[in-house]
Amino acid sequence: VLDPEQNNSFMDHYLAVPFDLSNVMFITTGNLTDTIPGPLRDRMEILYLSGYTEEEKLEIAKKYLIPKQLEEHGITTKILTLNDSATKQIISHYTREAGVRNLEREIANLCRKVARQVAEGKAKRFNVTAGNLRKYLGVLKYLPEEEMKKSEIGVATGLAWTEAGGDIIYIEATIMKGKGSLTLTGQLGDVMKESAQAALSYIRSKAKKLKISDDTFSKTDLHIHVPAGAIPKDGPSAGITMATAIASALTGKPVKKNVAMTGEVTLRGKVLPIGGLKEKTLAAKRMGIKTVIIPHRNKKDLEDLPKYLKEGMNFILAESMDDVLKIAVGDGKNEASKNRRTKTSPRSKKKV
Repeated sequence: VLDPEQNNSFMDHYLAVPFDLSNVMFITTGNLTDTIPGPLRDRMEILYLSGYTEEEKLEIAKKYLIPKQLEEHGITTKILTLNDSATKQIISHYTREAGVRNLEREIANLCRKVARQVAEGKAKRFNVTAGNLRKYLGVLKYLPEEEMKKSEIGVATGLAWTEAGGDIIYIEATIMKGKGSLTLTGQLGDVMKESAQAALSYIRSKAKKLKISDDTFSKTDLHIHVPAGAIPKDGPSAGITMATAIASALTGKPVKKNVAMTGEVTLRGKVLPIGGLKEKTLAAKRMGIKTVIIPHRNKKDLEDLPKYLKEGMNFILAESMDDVLKIAVGDGKNEASKNRRTKTSPRSKKKV
């Protein structure tokens, strides 16, 4: 059907009559490309679309989903009012998705419970807020990643992309007496394991510069863990986060808790570009993190970020691990990194 060399005379198993499908444009949708068979994927042009932000989901819910469900359940706005804080809580704590399908289901669930109570004569008006939302939808289904209380040694904050959007990950590195072995836990995929090995090799090559003694690596075991352990993780964009956590553990200097980062690292310490910047920025902003270290080659992607998403954020463009470590572990006062900063705030005059 999709092969342009053969679909000019496609024949099905029912009519047994050839059809000319050469002028037909087929549009398909999916959540994952990994599950698409290779021969089929080769015949497609894949367009990646970003998921909705929480602000976009809120507007969709207010303008379309809530009015639709109220009408379908025979409820008017005089009977049920759902304020913005309650809607935001449904979005963040009762759903985890790139779209709004489950959001509509939760709103429909809420409307059904209200409609039942109206039919039973228990009440005539319902004002649903964030404070009483659990009464209708039950306990929270998704809890946000716990915010770090203080800067810690060996713990770096990374940014990850998932099918449900961006998320925060904490990469933990700890050292102990041993013979120089490396242990990786947290259901890491092959690519992520290689990133950890590359990060360690880079730190070893810069041991003198980082003031790490030569015999440290031969007498010390290193353990890297990425919570949560039950969730599979993969991809190269955690490379600089792993390198930062390793450097922190070996030097005894804590990583700043209010700095998040994403980027692939090479053996030479170069920081390579990543994808999903919009989703990752949203995850950082949701956690209250204002400073985000990104690869310098992702500077062009900042132009595609919505204005409200960039407001108040401080993007630091890193070309090498030196830039990353000076901001995340050092005092952050180096001029080289200052020259590569891109700060966006309501008062900033610099365009990104």
